[in-house]
Amino acid sequence: MSTDMAKKPSVLFVCVHNAGRSQMAAAFLTTLSRGDIDVRSAGSQPADKINPAAVEAMAELGIDMSAEIPKVLTTEAVKESDVVITMGCGDECPYFPGKRYEDWVLEDPAGQGVDAVRPIRDQLKTRIEDLIASLIPSVNPTK
Repeated sequence: MSTDMAKKPSVLFVCVHNAGRSQMAAAFLTTLSRGDIDVRSAGSQPADKINPAAVEAMAELGIDMSAEIPKVLTTEAVKESDVVITMGCGDECPYFPGKRYEDWVLEDPAGQGVDAVRPIRDQLKTRIEDLIASLIPSVNPTK
């Protein structure tokens, strides 16, 4: 059982297109948790490419997500995750007992410019910092 105790927590971010919010959240969590959390993202109806305004907004903070591609939500991704965070597609996400589910209500950055995406990005950063503190209390993402 000691391997279970040492297992890293895993988080899945889900939005409709997996092109903006879920990708920014995943990039923040990957960066701020410094590899202490397994991170996935997916969409119920993935877009063809990442939202360029989201890529630009994250690049302003030194986080490069230009190589990311939208991925389709699978039942396996949900099963393999400890925490599932939805952003606008809650009903389309498979439910498994024993998982922690959260629905984050955030504006959809689709079709918006970088000026409109920055406040969404900043809200995500705050939520990610709180999420990290709840999963790994010893990690301080602001240092």
